[in-house]
Amino acid sequence: MSTNSTRLRALALYKELHRLGRDYPDPSYDFHGRMRTLFEKNRNLTDKDEIENALKLGEYIKKETLALYSLRKYRHLKRMYPPSSLSEPQ
Repeated sequence: MSTNSTRLRALALYKELHRLGRDYPDPSYDFHGRMRTLFEKNRNLTDKDEIENALKLGEYIKKETLALYSLRKYRHLKRMYPPSSLSEPQ
């Protein structure tokens, strides 16, 4: 894999995480600051395996953040509807 394509993958991942961070539920966590620190820390990586591992970690963070948002939406929907009378024993 060429250096340019790896750079483009990293930039695309950064943009996706930045967009996802807009809706992060806990403002005190500083999602953008932590993400930026993580990317800056890995800026000088040269070994292809280390770069791949860093990109995989970023993808994992993206998936976990999406799962967190899905869970938040599910919990909100569950609170909006009353418990079903069919599930209660008679």
